[in-house]
Amino acid sequence: MTLATQLGNVGSEYERALNWQKRGDAAHFENAFVRMLELLDLTITDQRWKNHRLKELVRLREVICEEFCGENNEVRDSRDLRQYFLYFGILARSLADERV
Repeated sequence: MTLATQLGNVGSEYERALNWQKRGDAAHFENAFVRMLELLDLTITDQRWKNHRLKELVRLREVICEEFCGENNEVRDSRDLRQYFLYFGILARSLADERV
């Protein structure tokens, strides 16, 4: 699986977590949040990304955890991360279309 595909999948779970959080459904939010972290952790431990990408992946995890679990209770703007993940989803889709 390409890095774009892996991060596109993380982004899908990120969107689900955001949506469930906005709806106030704690159980579904927690499931999506845990799944998102599982996918991101799998990406971080992927040996192919043990290079300059590792720092960005670990920082991404920190930013996501701060957004959802941080002590700062101010409303956060999730547009930056949504845009970040969107680009990976688009790239993954275009790479998949090229293979067909």
